[in-house]
Amino acid sequence: MKDSYILGIESTCDETSAALLKNGREVVSNVIYTQIDLHKKYAGVVPELASRAHAAKIASVIKAALGDIIPDYIAFANGPGLPGGLLVGRVAAETLANLFDRPIIGVNHLEGHLFACELTGADKLNPLEFPLISLIVSGGHSELWLVRDYGDYKPLGKTRDDAAGEAFDKVAKLLGLGYPGGPEVSKQALKGDRNAVKFPRPMLDGSCEFSFSGIKTAVSYYLRDHKDVSVPDICASFEQAVVETLVKKAINAAEKYKVKHIAVGGGVAANGLLREMLVKKAAEKGIEARFVLRPLSSDNAAMIALCAAKKLARGQNTGDIRINPNMVVRSWPKK
Repeated sequence: MKDSYILGIESTCDETSAALLKNGREVVSNVIYTQIDLHKKYAGVVPELASRAHAAKIASVIKAALGDIIPDYIAFANGPGLPGGLLVGRVAAETLANLFDRPIIGVNHLEGHLFACELTGADKLNPLEFPLISLIVSGGHSELWLVRDYGDYKPLGKTRDDAAGEAFDKVAKLLGLGYPGGPEVSKQALKGDRNAVKFPRPMLDGSCEFSFSGIKTAVSYYLRDHKDVSVPDICASFEQAVVETLVKKAINAAEKYKVKHIAVGGGVAANGLLREMLVKKAAEKGIEARFVLRPLSSDNAAMIALCAAKKLARGQNTGDIRINPNMVVRSWPKK
């Protein structure tokens, strides 16, 4: 039986990535060019610089991922994300599709983060167990979904302002720490007292929506009103507030919809406190919490290729390939 290959392309924000997936389960390659050093001095992603870097690196990244293989399908993330980066990804996908005479599959970047939870780094997958609650937490997104099956979603809530990762970056900037802010804040938090400052836990009752701008503002006011502050204590107290909010909302959603599984993807899924607290609190309720592997929590093309494989297996052969910076998660059309 002939092997089948899917080339995935990811360029939604500040990682240029291409990956090759074999037979819908084996990651042959997953090449990532990160722009962290490019954006570090600005303490955040500069969209124009990001799109230029994608354009400069996409060809070499794809070449490294493909090797001598001609893929059977070309998949790319067509939203949500920065318009310039999405356009670079689409042009690259269309160019390869014309060169190899292959079909293109558009993939929702957020779905990619969910499916990344199946990737084990080996030549087999650890399938998701449905129904489940999906928590997607990153620099640009904080969302909860009820997932009944592959491609069958009920969006429950998202952030009304700052995403969790964005709040980490902004607090790191307030404290004069490095970029990206999440790892820097967590590193400082290990040396601090998580109960030193009682920062707010926003919107915990009833709603599945998130709002993290208030925590960031509370940190700003605390720094304004206090002298000789302890940076580790502020970081620990801030991280505790954010993680408690994420954990409580995810578990509340699982209990409300009577599901026994939670899957967590996105860059903030690498956070050690979130992993420890959610696994422990969920287990107390008889719920299993699963996290994406840390190396695959940031944006990568392996998750895009895997999502494309799931779509192909369910008859979603091409779909809409228009880019959409504000794309939301929607269930796949019934076949």
